[in-house]
Amino acid sequence: MLECQRLGCRVKRHIFKTIYFAAIFMLLVLADSLFCNLSLYYVASRTKKNLSVLPNRGTSGARQIPLNSVTEEAEGGYSEDHQRNFNPPINVTAEERIYWFRKVLPEFDILKSTRVTQQFEGRVRSFFEGECESRFFMTWISPANYFGRREFIAMDSLFTVHPNGCLIILSASLDSRMGDRILKPFQDRGFRVLAVAPDAPFLLKDTPAESWFDEMKSGRKDPGEIPIAQNLSNLLRLAVLYKYGGVYLDTDFIVLNKFSRLRNTIGAQSVHPVSGNWSRLNNAVLIFDKNHPLVYKFIEEFALTFDGNKWGHNGPYLVSRVVDRVARRPGYNFHVLPPLAFYSVDWNRIGTYFQRPTDSFTSKWVEAKLLQLGKEAYGVHLWNKQSRKLKIEPESIIAKLILDHCSICDNVYTS
Repeated sequence: MLECQRLGCRVKRHIFKTIYFAAIFMLLVLADSLFCNLSLYYVASRTKKNLSVLPNRGTSGARQIPLNSVTEEAEGGYSEDHQRNFNPPINVTAEERIYWFRKVLPEFDILKSTRVTQQFEGRVRSFFEGECESRFFMTWISPANYFGRREFIAMDSLFTVHPNGCLIILSASLDSRMGDRILKPFQDRGFRVLAVAPDAPFLLKDTPAESWFDEMKSGRKDPGEIPIAQNLSNLLRLAVLYKYGGVYLDTDFIVLNKFSRLRNTIGAQSVHPVSGNWSRLNNAVLIFDKNHPLVYKFIEEFALTFDGNKWGHNGPYLVSRVVDRVARRPGYNFHVLPPLAFYSVDWNRIGTYFQRPTDSFTSKWVEAKLLQLGKEAYGVHLWNKQSRKLKIEPESIIAKLILDHCSICDNVYTS
């Protein structure tokens, strides 16, 4: 009797173990299936997002040098998550931020001179050997899949007004297969545009910012709360103008008239209402000769007064400080254009340019403004930080400007 009970217990324990392990196995199968489905959904959604940045892209693009690494080409530069890791921590001390910066420093490719970036000088020189009516430069520090319709429209307007111009985009993310697809519609129409990963050490060599850059690379300097890439964009635009000369444009600038008659020029963003003298300049548009002394002063000011915690300190406020100091000194030879030239509307009123007229009064205002811009403005800054969520409404100022200054003209109202 006792032996039978023991046997029954052993049988029950055996059945229990079988059921237990079967249950665990089923849970593992379900979890694996769920994980695979979620992963496939994530990949599909990311792929759909990347492929819908711009319509009418080709499947390949001509390149002048061998392709980058497979990973870099597949991703089109930095991913969103990768970029997010480079955003400095907030509400910490300078010492804590420097400690964080030293930990992530090995991943900051923008600070390095690599096999790809070391080809920068040769590629730029070769690109400019062809005939260029004007030399244009832009910078793009975000992932390639962030390069959207607004930026595409800005390039479209540039080449519509300057069909024989040459544009170089300083960008590691666009120097990729995805970047090739973005630029292909322009290249297919014969426009000369090249995205090239910048070589910051080369561009800053023998400039006042070279020692600042070396100190930043060493991890001894506080990068500040503003992402260092944004501040480097302010510096690289100055460095590339100093090295090569030409026109720098932000990627949210609609070109309306030729720049060929402009030399050594910067634009006022605002003026004093009484005196009419400029009160603030902006660095979204810069036109300067190679080795211009004012650009040298801009670079010097960047290195001497760098502050990574104040928005605009190393950009618009920097050029304003320097021009205010040197304006009455001999030897600088530059021009300051009134706001209408580049900044006909300020950032807090840019929405009026996107709205369609609602009555006869606003219709007349739109027509008068378009006539004024066509005669007196070289372009319009869209202040994309403030306007990126605004829809371009039919019959609005922006809609008409774009349609009158585009060659490809795709999906204007979805921008």
